[in-house]
Amino acid sequence: MSESAPIVHLHRGDLPGEVELGPVVAVDTEAMGLVHGRDRLCLVQLSGGDGVCHLVQIAKDQRSAPRLAAMLEDPATLKLFHFARFDVALMRHDLGAKTAPLYCTKIASKLVRTYTDRHGLRDLCRELLGIDVQKGQQSSDWGAEELSEAQRHYAASDVLHLHALKARLDAMLVREGRSALAAACFGFVATRAELDLAGWADVDIFAH
Repeated sequence: MSESAPIVHLHRGDLPGEVELGPVVAVDTEAMGLVHGRDRLCLVQLSGGDGVCHLVQIAKDQRSAPRLAAMLEDPATLKLFHFARFDVALMRHDLGAKTAPLYCTKIASKLVRTYTDRHGLRDLCRELLGIDVQKGQQSSDWGAEELSEAQRHYAASDVLHLHALKARLDAMLVREGRSALAAACFGFVATRAELDLAGWADVDIFAH
């Protein structure tokens, strides 16, 4: 089935103090490209799993977002990502935020969906949730001062299903006896992000 139009709130510069997202928050980012240090952070998407998405638009040359960073670093708040490695490094570089603790649905998928090499968000949503996530705005000018409605809805779609995916993947991790392995991988993501930023992005330091 296709996803319905999400409820989206847009904020500029930081997360408003009155927004309460709960103990488990889905997070995603949009940037001008995929190269840390060259391509700036433009947008951070957040959802508490209630079908509502909060978008935080980051201005050019903005270097901090105190309330957003506090949530990302809060040890009592679990942050959900799909491909956490990129987002964690991006927010570390551009906002100085050290994101933890976290859960990555892409890592979980690779640990339990070993019958396929398709671990994209759209693949997971289609198989595990029966939802067809549209990706039409994936390549888009996220640095624009005004985001289109299509951009906002696309950005929201990247976080609105992560809570449901986590529930399905957790059950598979338990079934296959890989929950502890997944937790260890999640705990290493922040270090992997630091290695990316320090110049080891294309190097497997565990290789011979």
